[in-house]
Amino acid sequence: MAHDVTVVGSGPNGLVAAILLARSGRSVLLVEAADALGGGLRSDELTLPGVVHDVCATVVPMALASPAMRALRPGVEFVHPPVAAAHPLDDGPAVLLHRDLERTVAELGPDGRAWRATVGTSAHQDLIDTLLSPLGLPRAPLRAARFGLYGAPPATTLARLFPTGRARAAFAGMAAHSMIDLRLPITAGYGLVLASLVHLVGWPVVRGGSARLAGALVAAFRELGGETVTGHRVRSLREVESLTVVLDAEPVQFAADFPEPYGRRLRDFRHGPGVFKLDWALDGPVPWRDPEVARAGTVHLGGSLEEIVTSEAETFRGRHSPRPFVLLVQPYAADPTRGGHPLYAYCHVPNGSTRDMTAEIEAQIERFAPGFRDRILARHAMNTADLAAHNANYVGGDIGGGLATLGQFVKRPVWSATPWRTPLPGVYLCSASTPPGGSVHGMGGWQAARLITQGDQPSARSRGQA
Repeated sequence: MAHDVTVVGSGPNGLVAAILLARSGRSVLLVEAADALGGGLRSDELTLPGVVHDVCATVVPMALASPAMRALRPGVEFVHPPVAAAHPLDDGPAVLLHRDLERTVAELGPDGRAWRATVGTSAHQDLIDTLLSPLGLPRAPLRAARFGLYGAPPATTLARLFPTGRARAAFAGMAAHSMIDLRLPITAGYGLVLASLVHLVGWPVVRGGSARLAGALVAAFRELGGETVTGHRVRSLREVESLTVVLDAEPVQFAADFPEPYGRRLRDFRHGPGVFKLDWALDGPVPWRDPEVARAGTVHLGGSLEEIVTSEAETFRGRHSPRPFVLLVQPYAADPTRGGHPLYAYCHVPNGSTRDMTAEIEAQIERFAPGFRDRILARHAMNTADLAAHNANYVGGDIGGGLATLGQFVKRPVWSATPWRTPLPGVYLCSASTPPGGSVHGMGGWQAARLITQGDQPSARSRGQA
């Protein structure tokens, strides 16, 4: 007997959709192509036995800030490092970002007032809720308007509000998570959201590894009677018997199943740069020149605003930066249960790149931590093809679910007031290629489930004619 709903893909969005639909009394089948559930929420012993590494998602502030995750309350422990994030500099002490806004403001000195006026005023839950539901009515219209004023310009424009290079560099590191040229519109908004989350909820990791979060969500789904299948790739909607289908999948994979012009619009969706990722097992903590950096969970390595802007612009235009911006995570700063000193880092590369960036990444770490290479016991590398093999949604190594430019911010994956709904009745999209985009928040799944439970009715006749 067919289930009422089939959810294809078990990342955070798929898991949230599956749980909410099972709660509504529907019979739900969750189908995953990989051998393990969780999508980007996976952990493994990538380097040495007993050393646990997060394969993709690792620092998960959105799991605390998201309305979907707050409602589900997954039973895991989120642990915080003493310092949320650090940005080492060549010519002075590192910039440290604390959960305590006032402490951060005080340590920023001349930049503190501007940090409070921009980042600080964005650190409100009702604003984050509004931004994570971008097509609904704002819960905080005045804050949303203020955020729009600061967030719409390029990151390079907003950075001019900071008097010194220290805060400019730290803000550039936040904005560079967008994986696009920081001279483009709305990159300031990406930086503001990420920086504000430091002060609103912190930048935690999951004790024991990100896979624990996926495991908790899967357990909640199964407790509701949900069924799961792993190791089975759904290649066409015609393979699915359920009248309602939710796709936590990169949508172009199913473009042929949809009528035109919708299918063509899906094929026109653009993916952003990829990443080259490294994991290490170390024989001790990273020997940072500024010892305060050892207390940080996340470390941004790229030097000044100008250097980061140049690096990200080169990648955006399809070139490999010789001094890439590196996003590094020291999970052991918050979680001693992972076995020794696992270290995680990646840099941005052109989509589909096959270049080994190990030397460039390690040179950036060595630049701020002389002697780092002497601490390496083992390393594990993943290029864009490896990441795509791990998760088919990471097309060309794009872990963000699609290019994050202004055009694709409002057209994700197509322009629609309800982009989670497709022209085929009963078929919905919920992956990171739908609003509000990538990260561990589950809001795509939340929105798809909301449409289904509020009365959308599937049609066997319409599905059969697709």
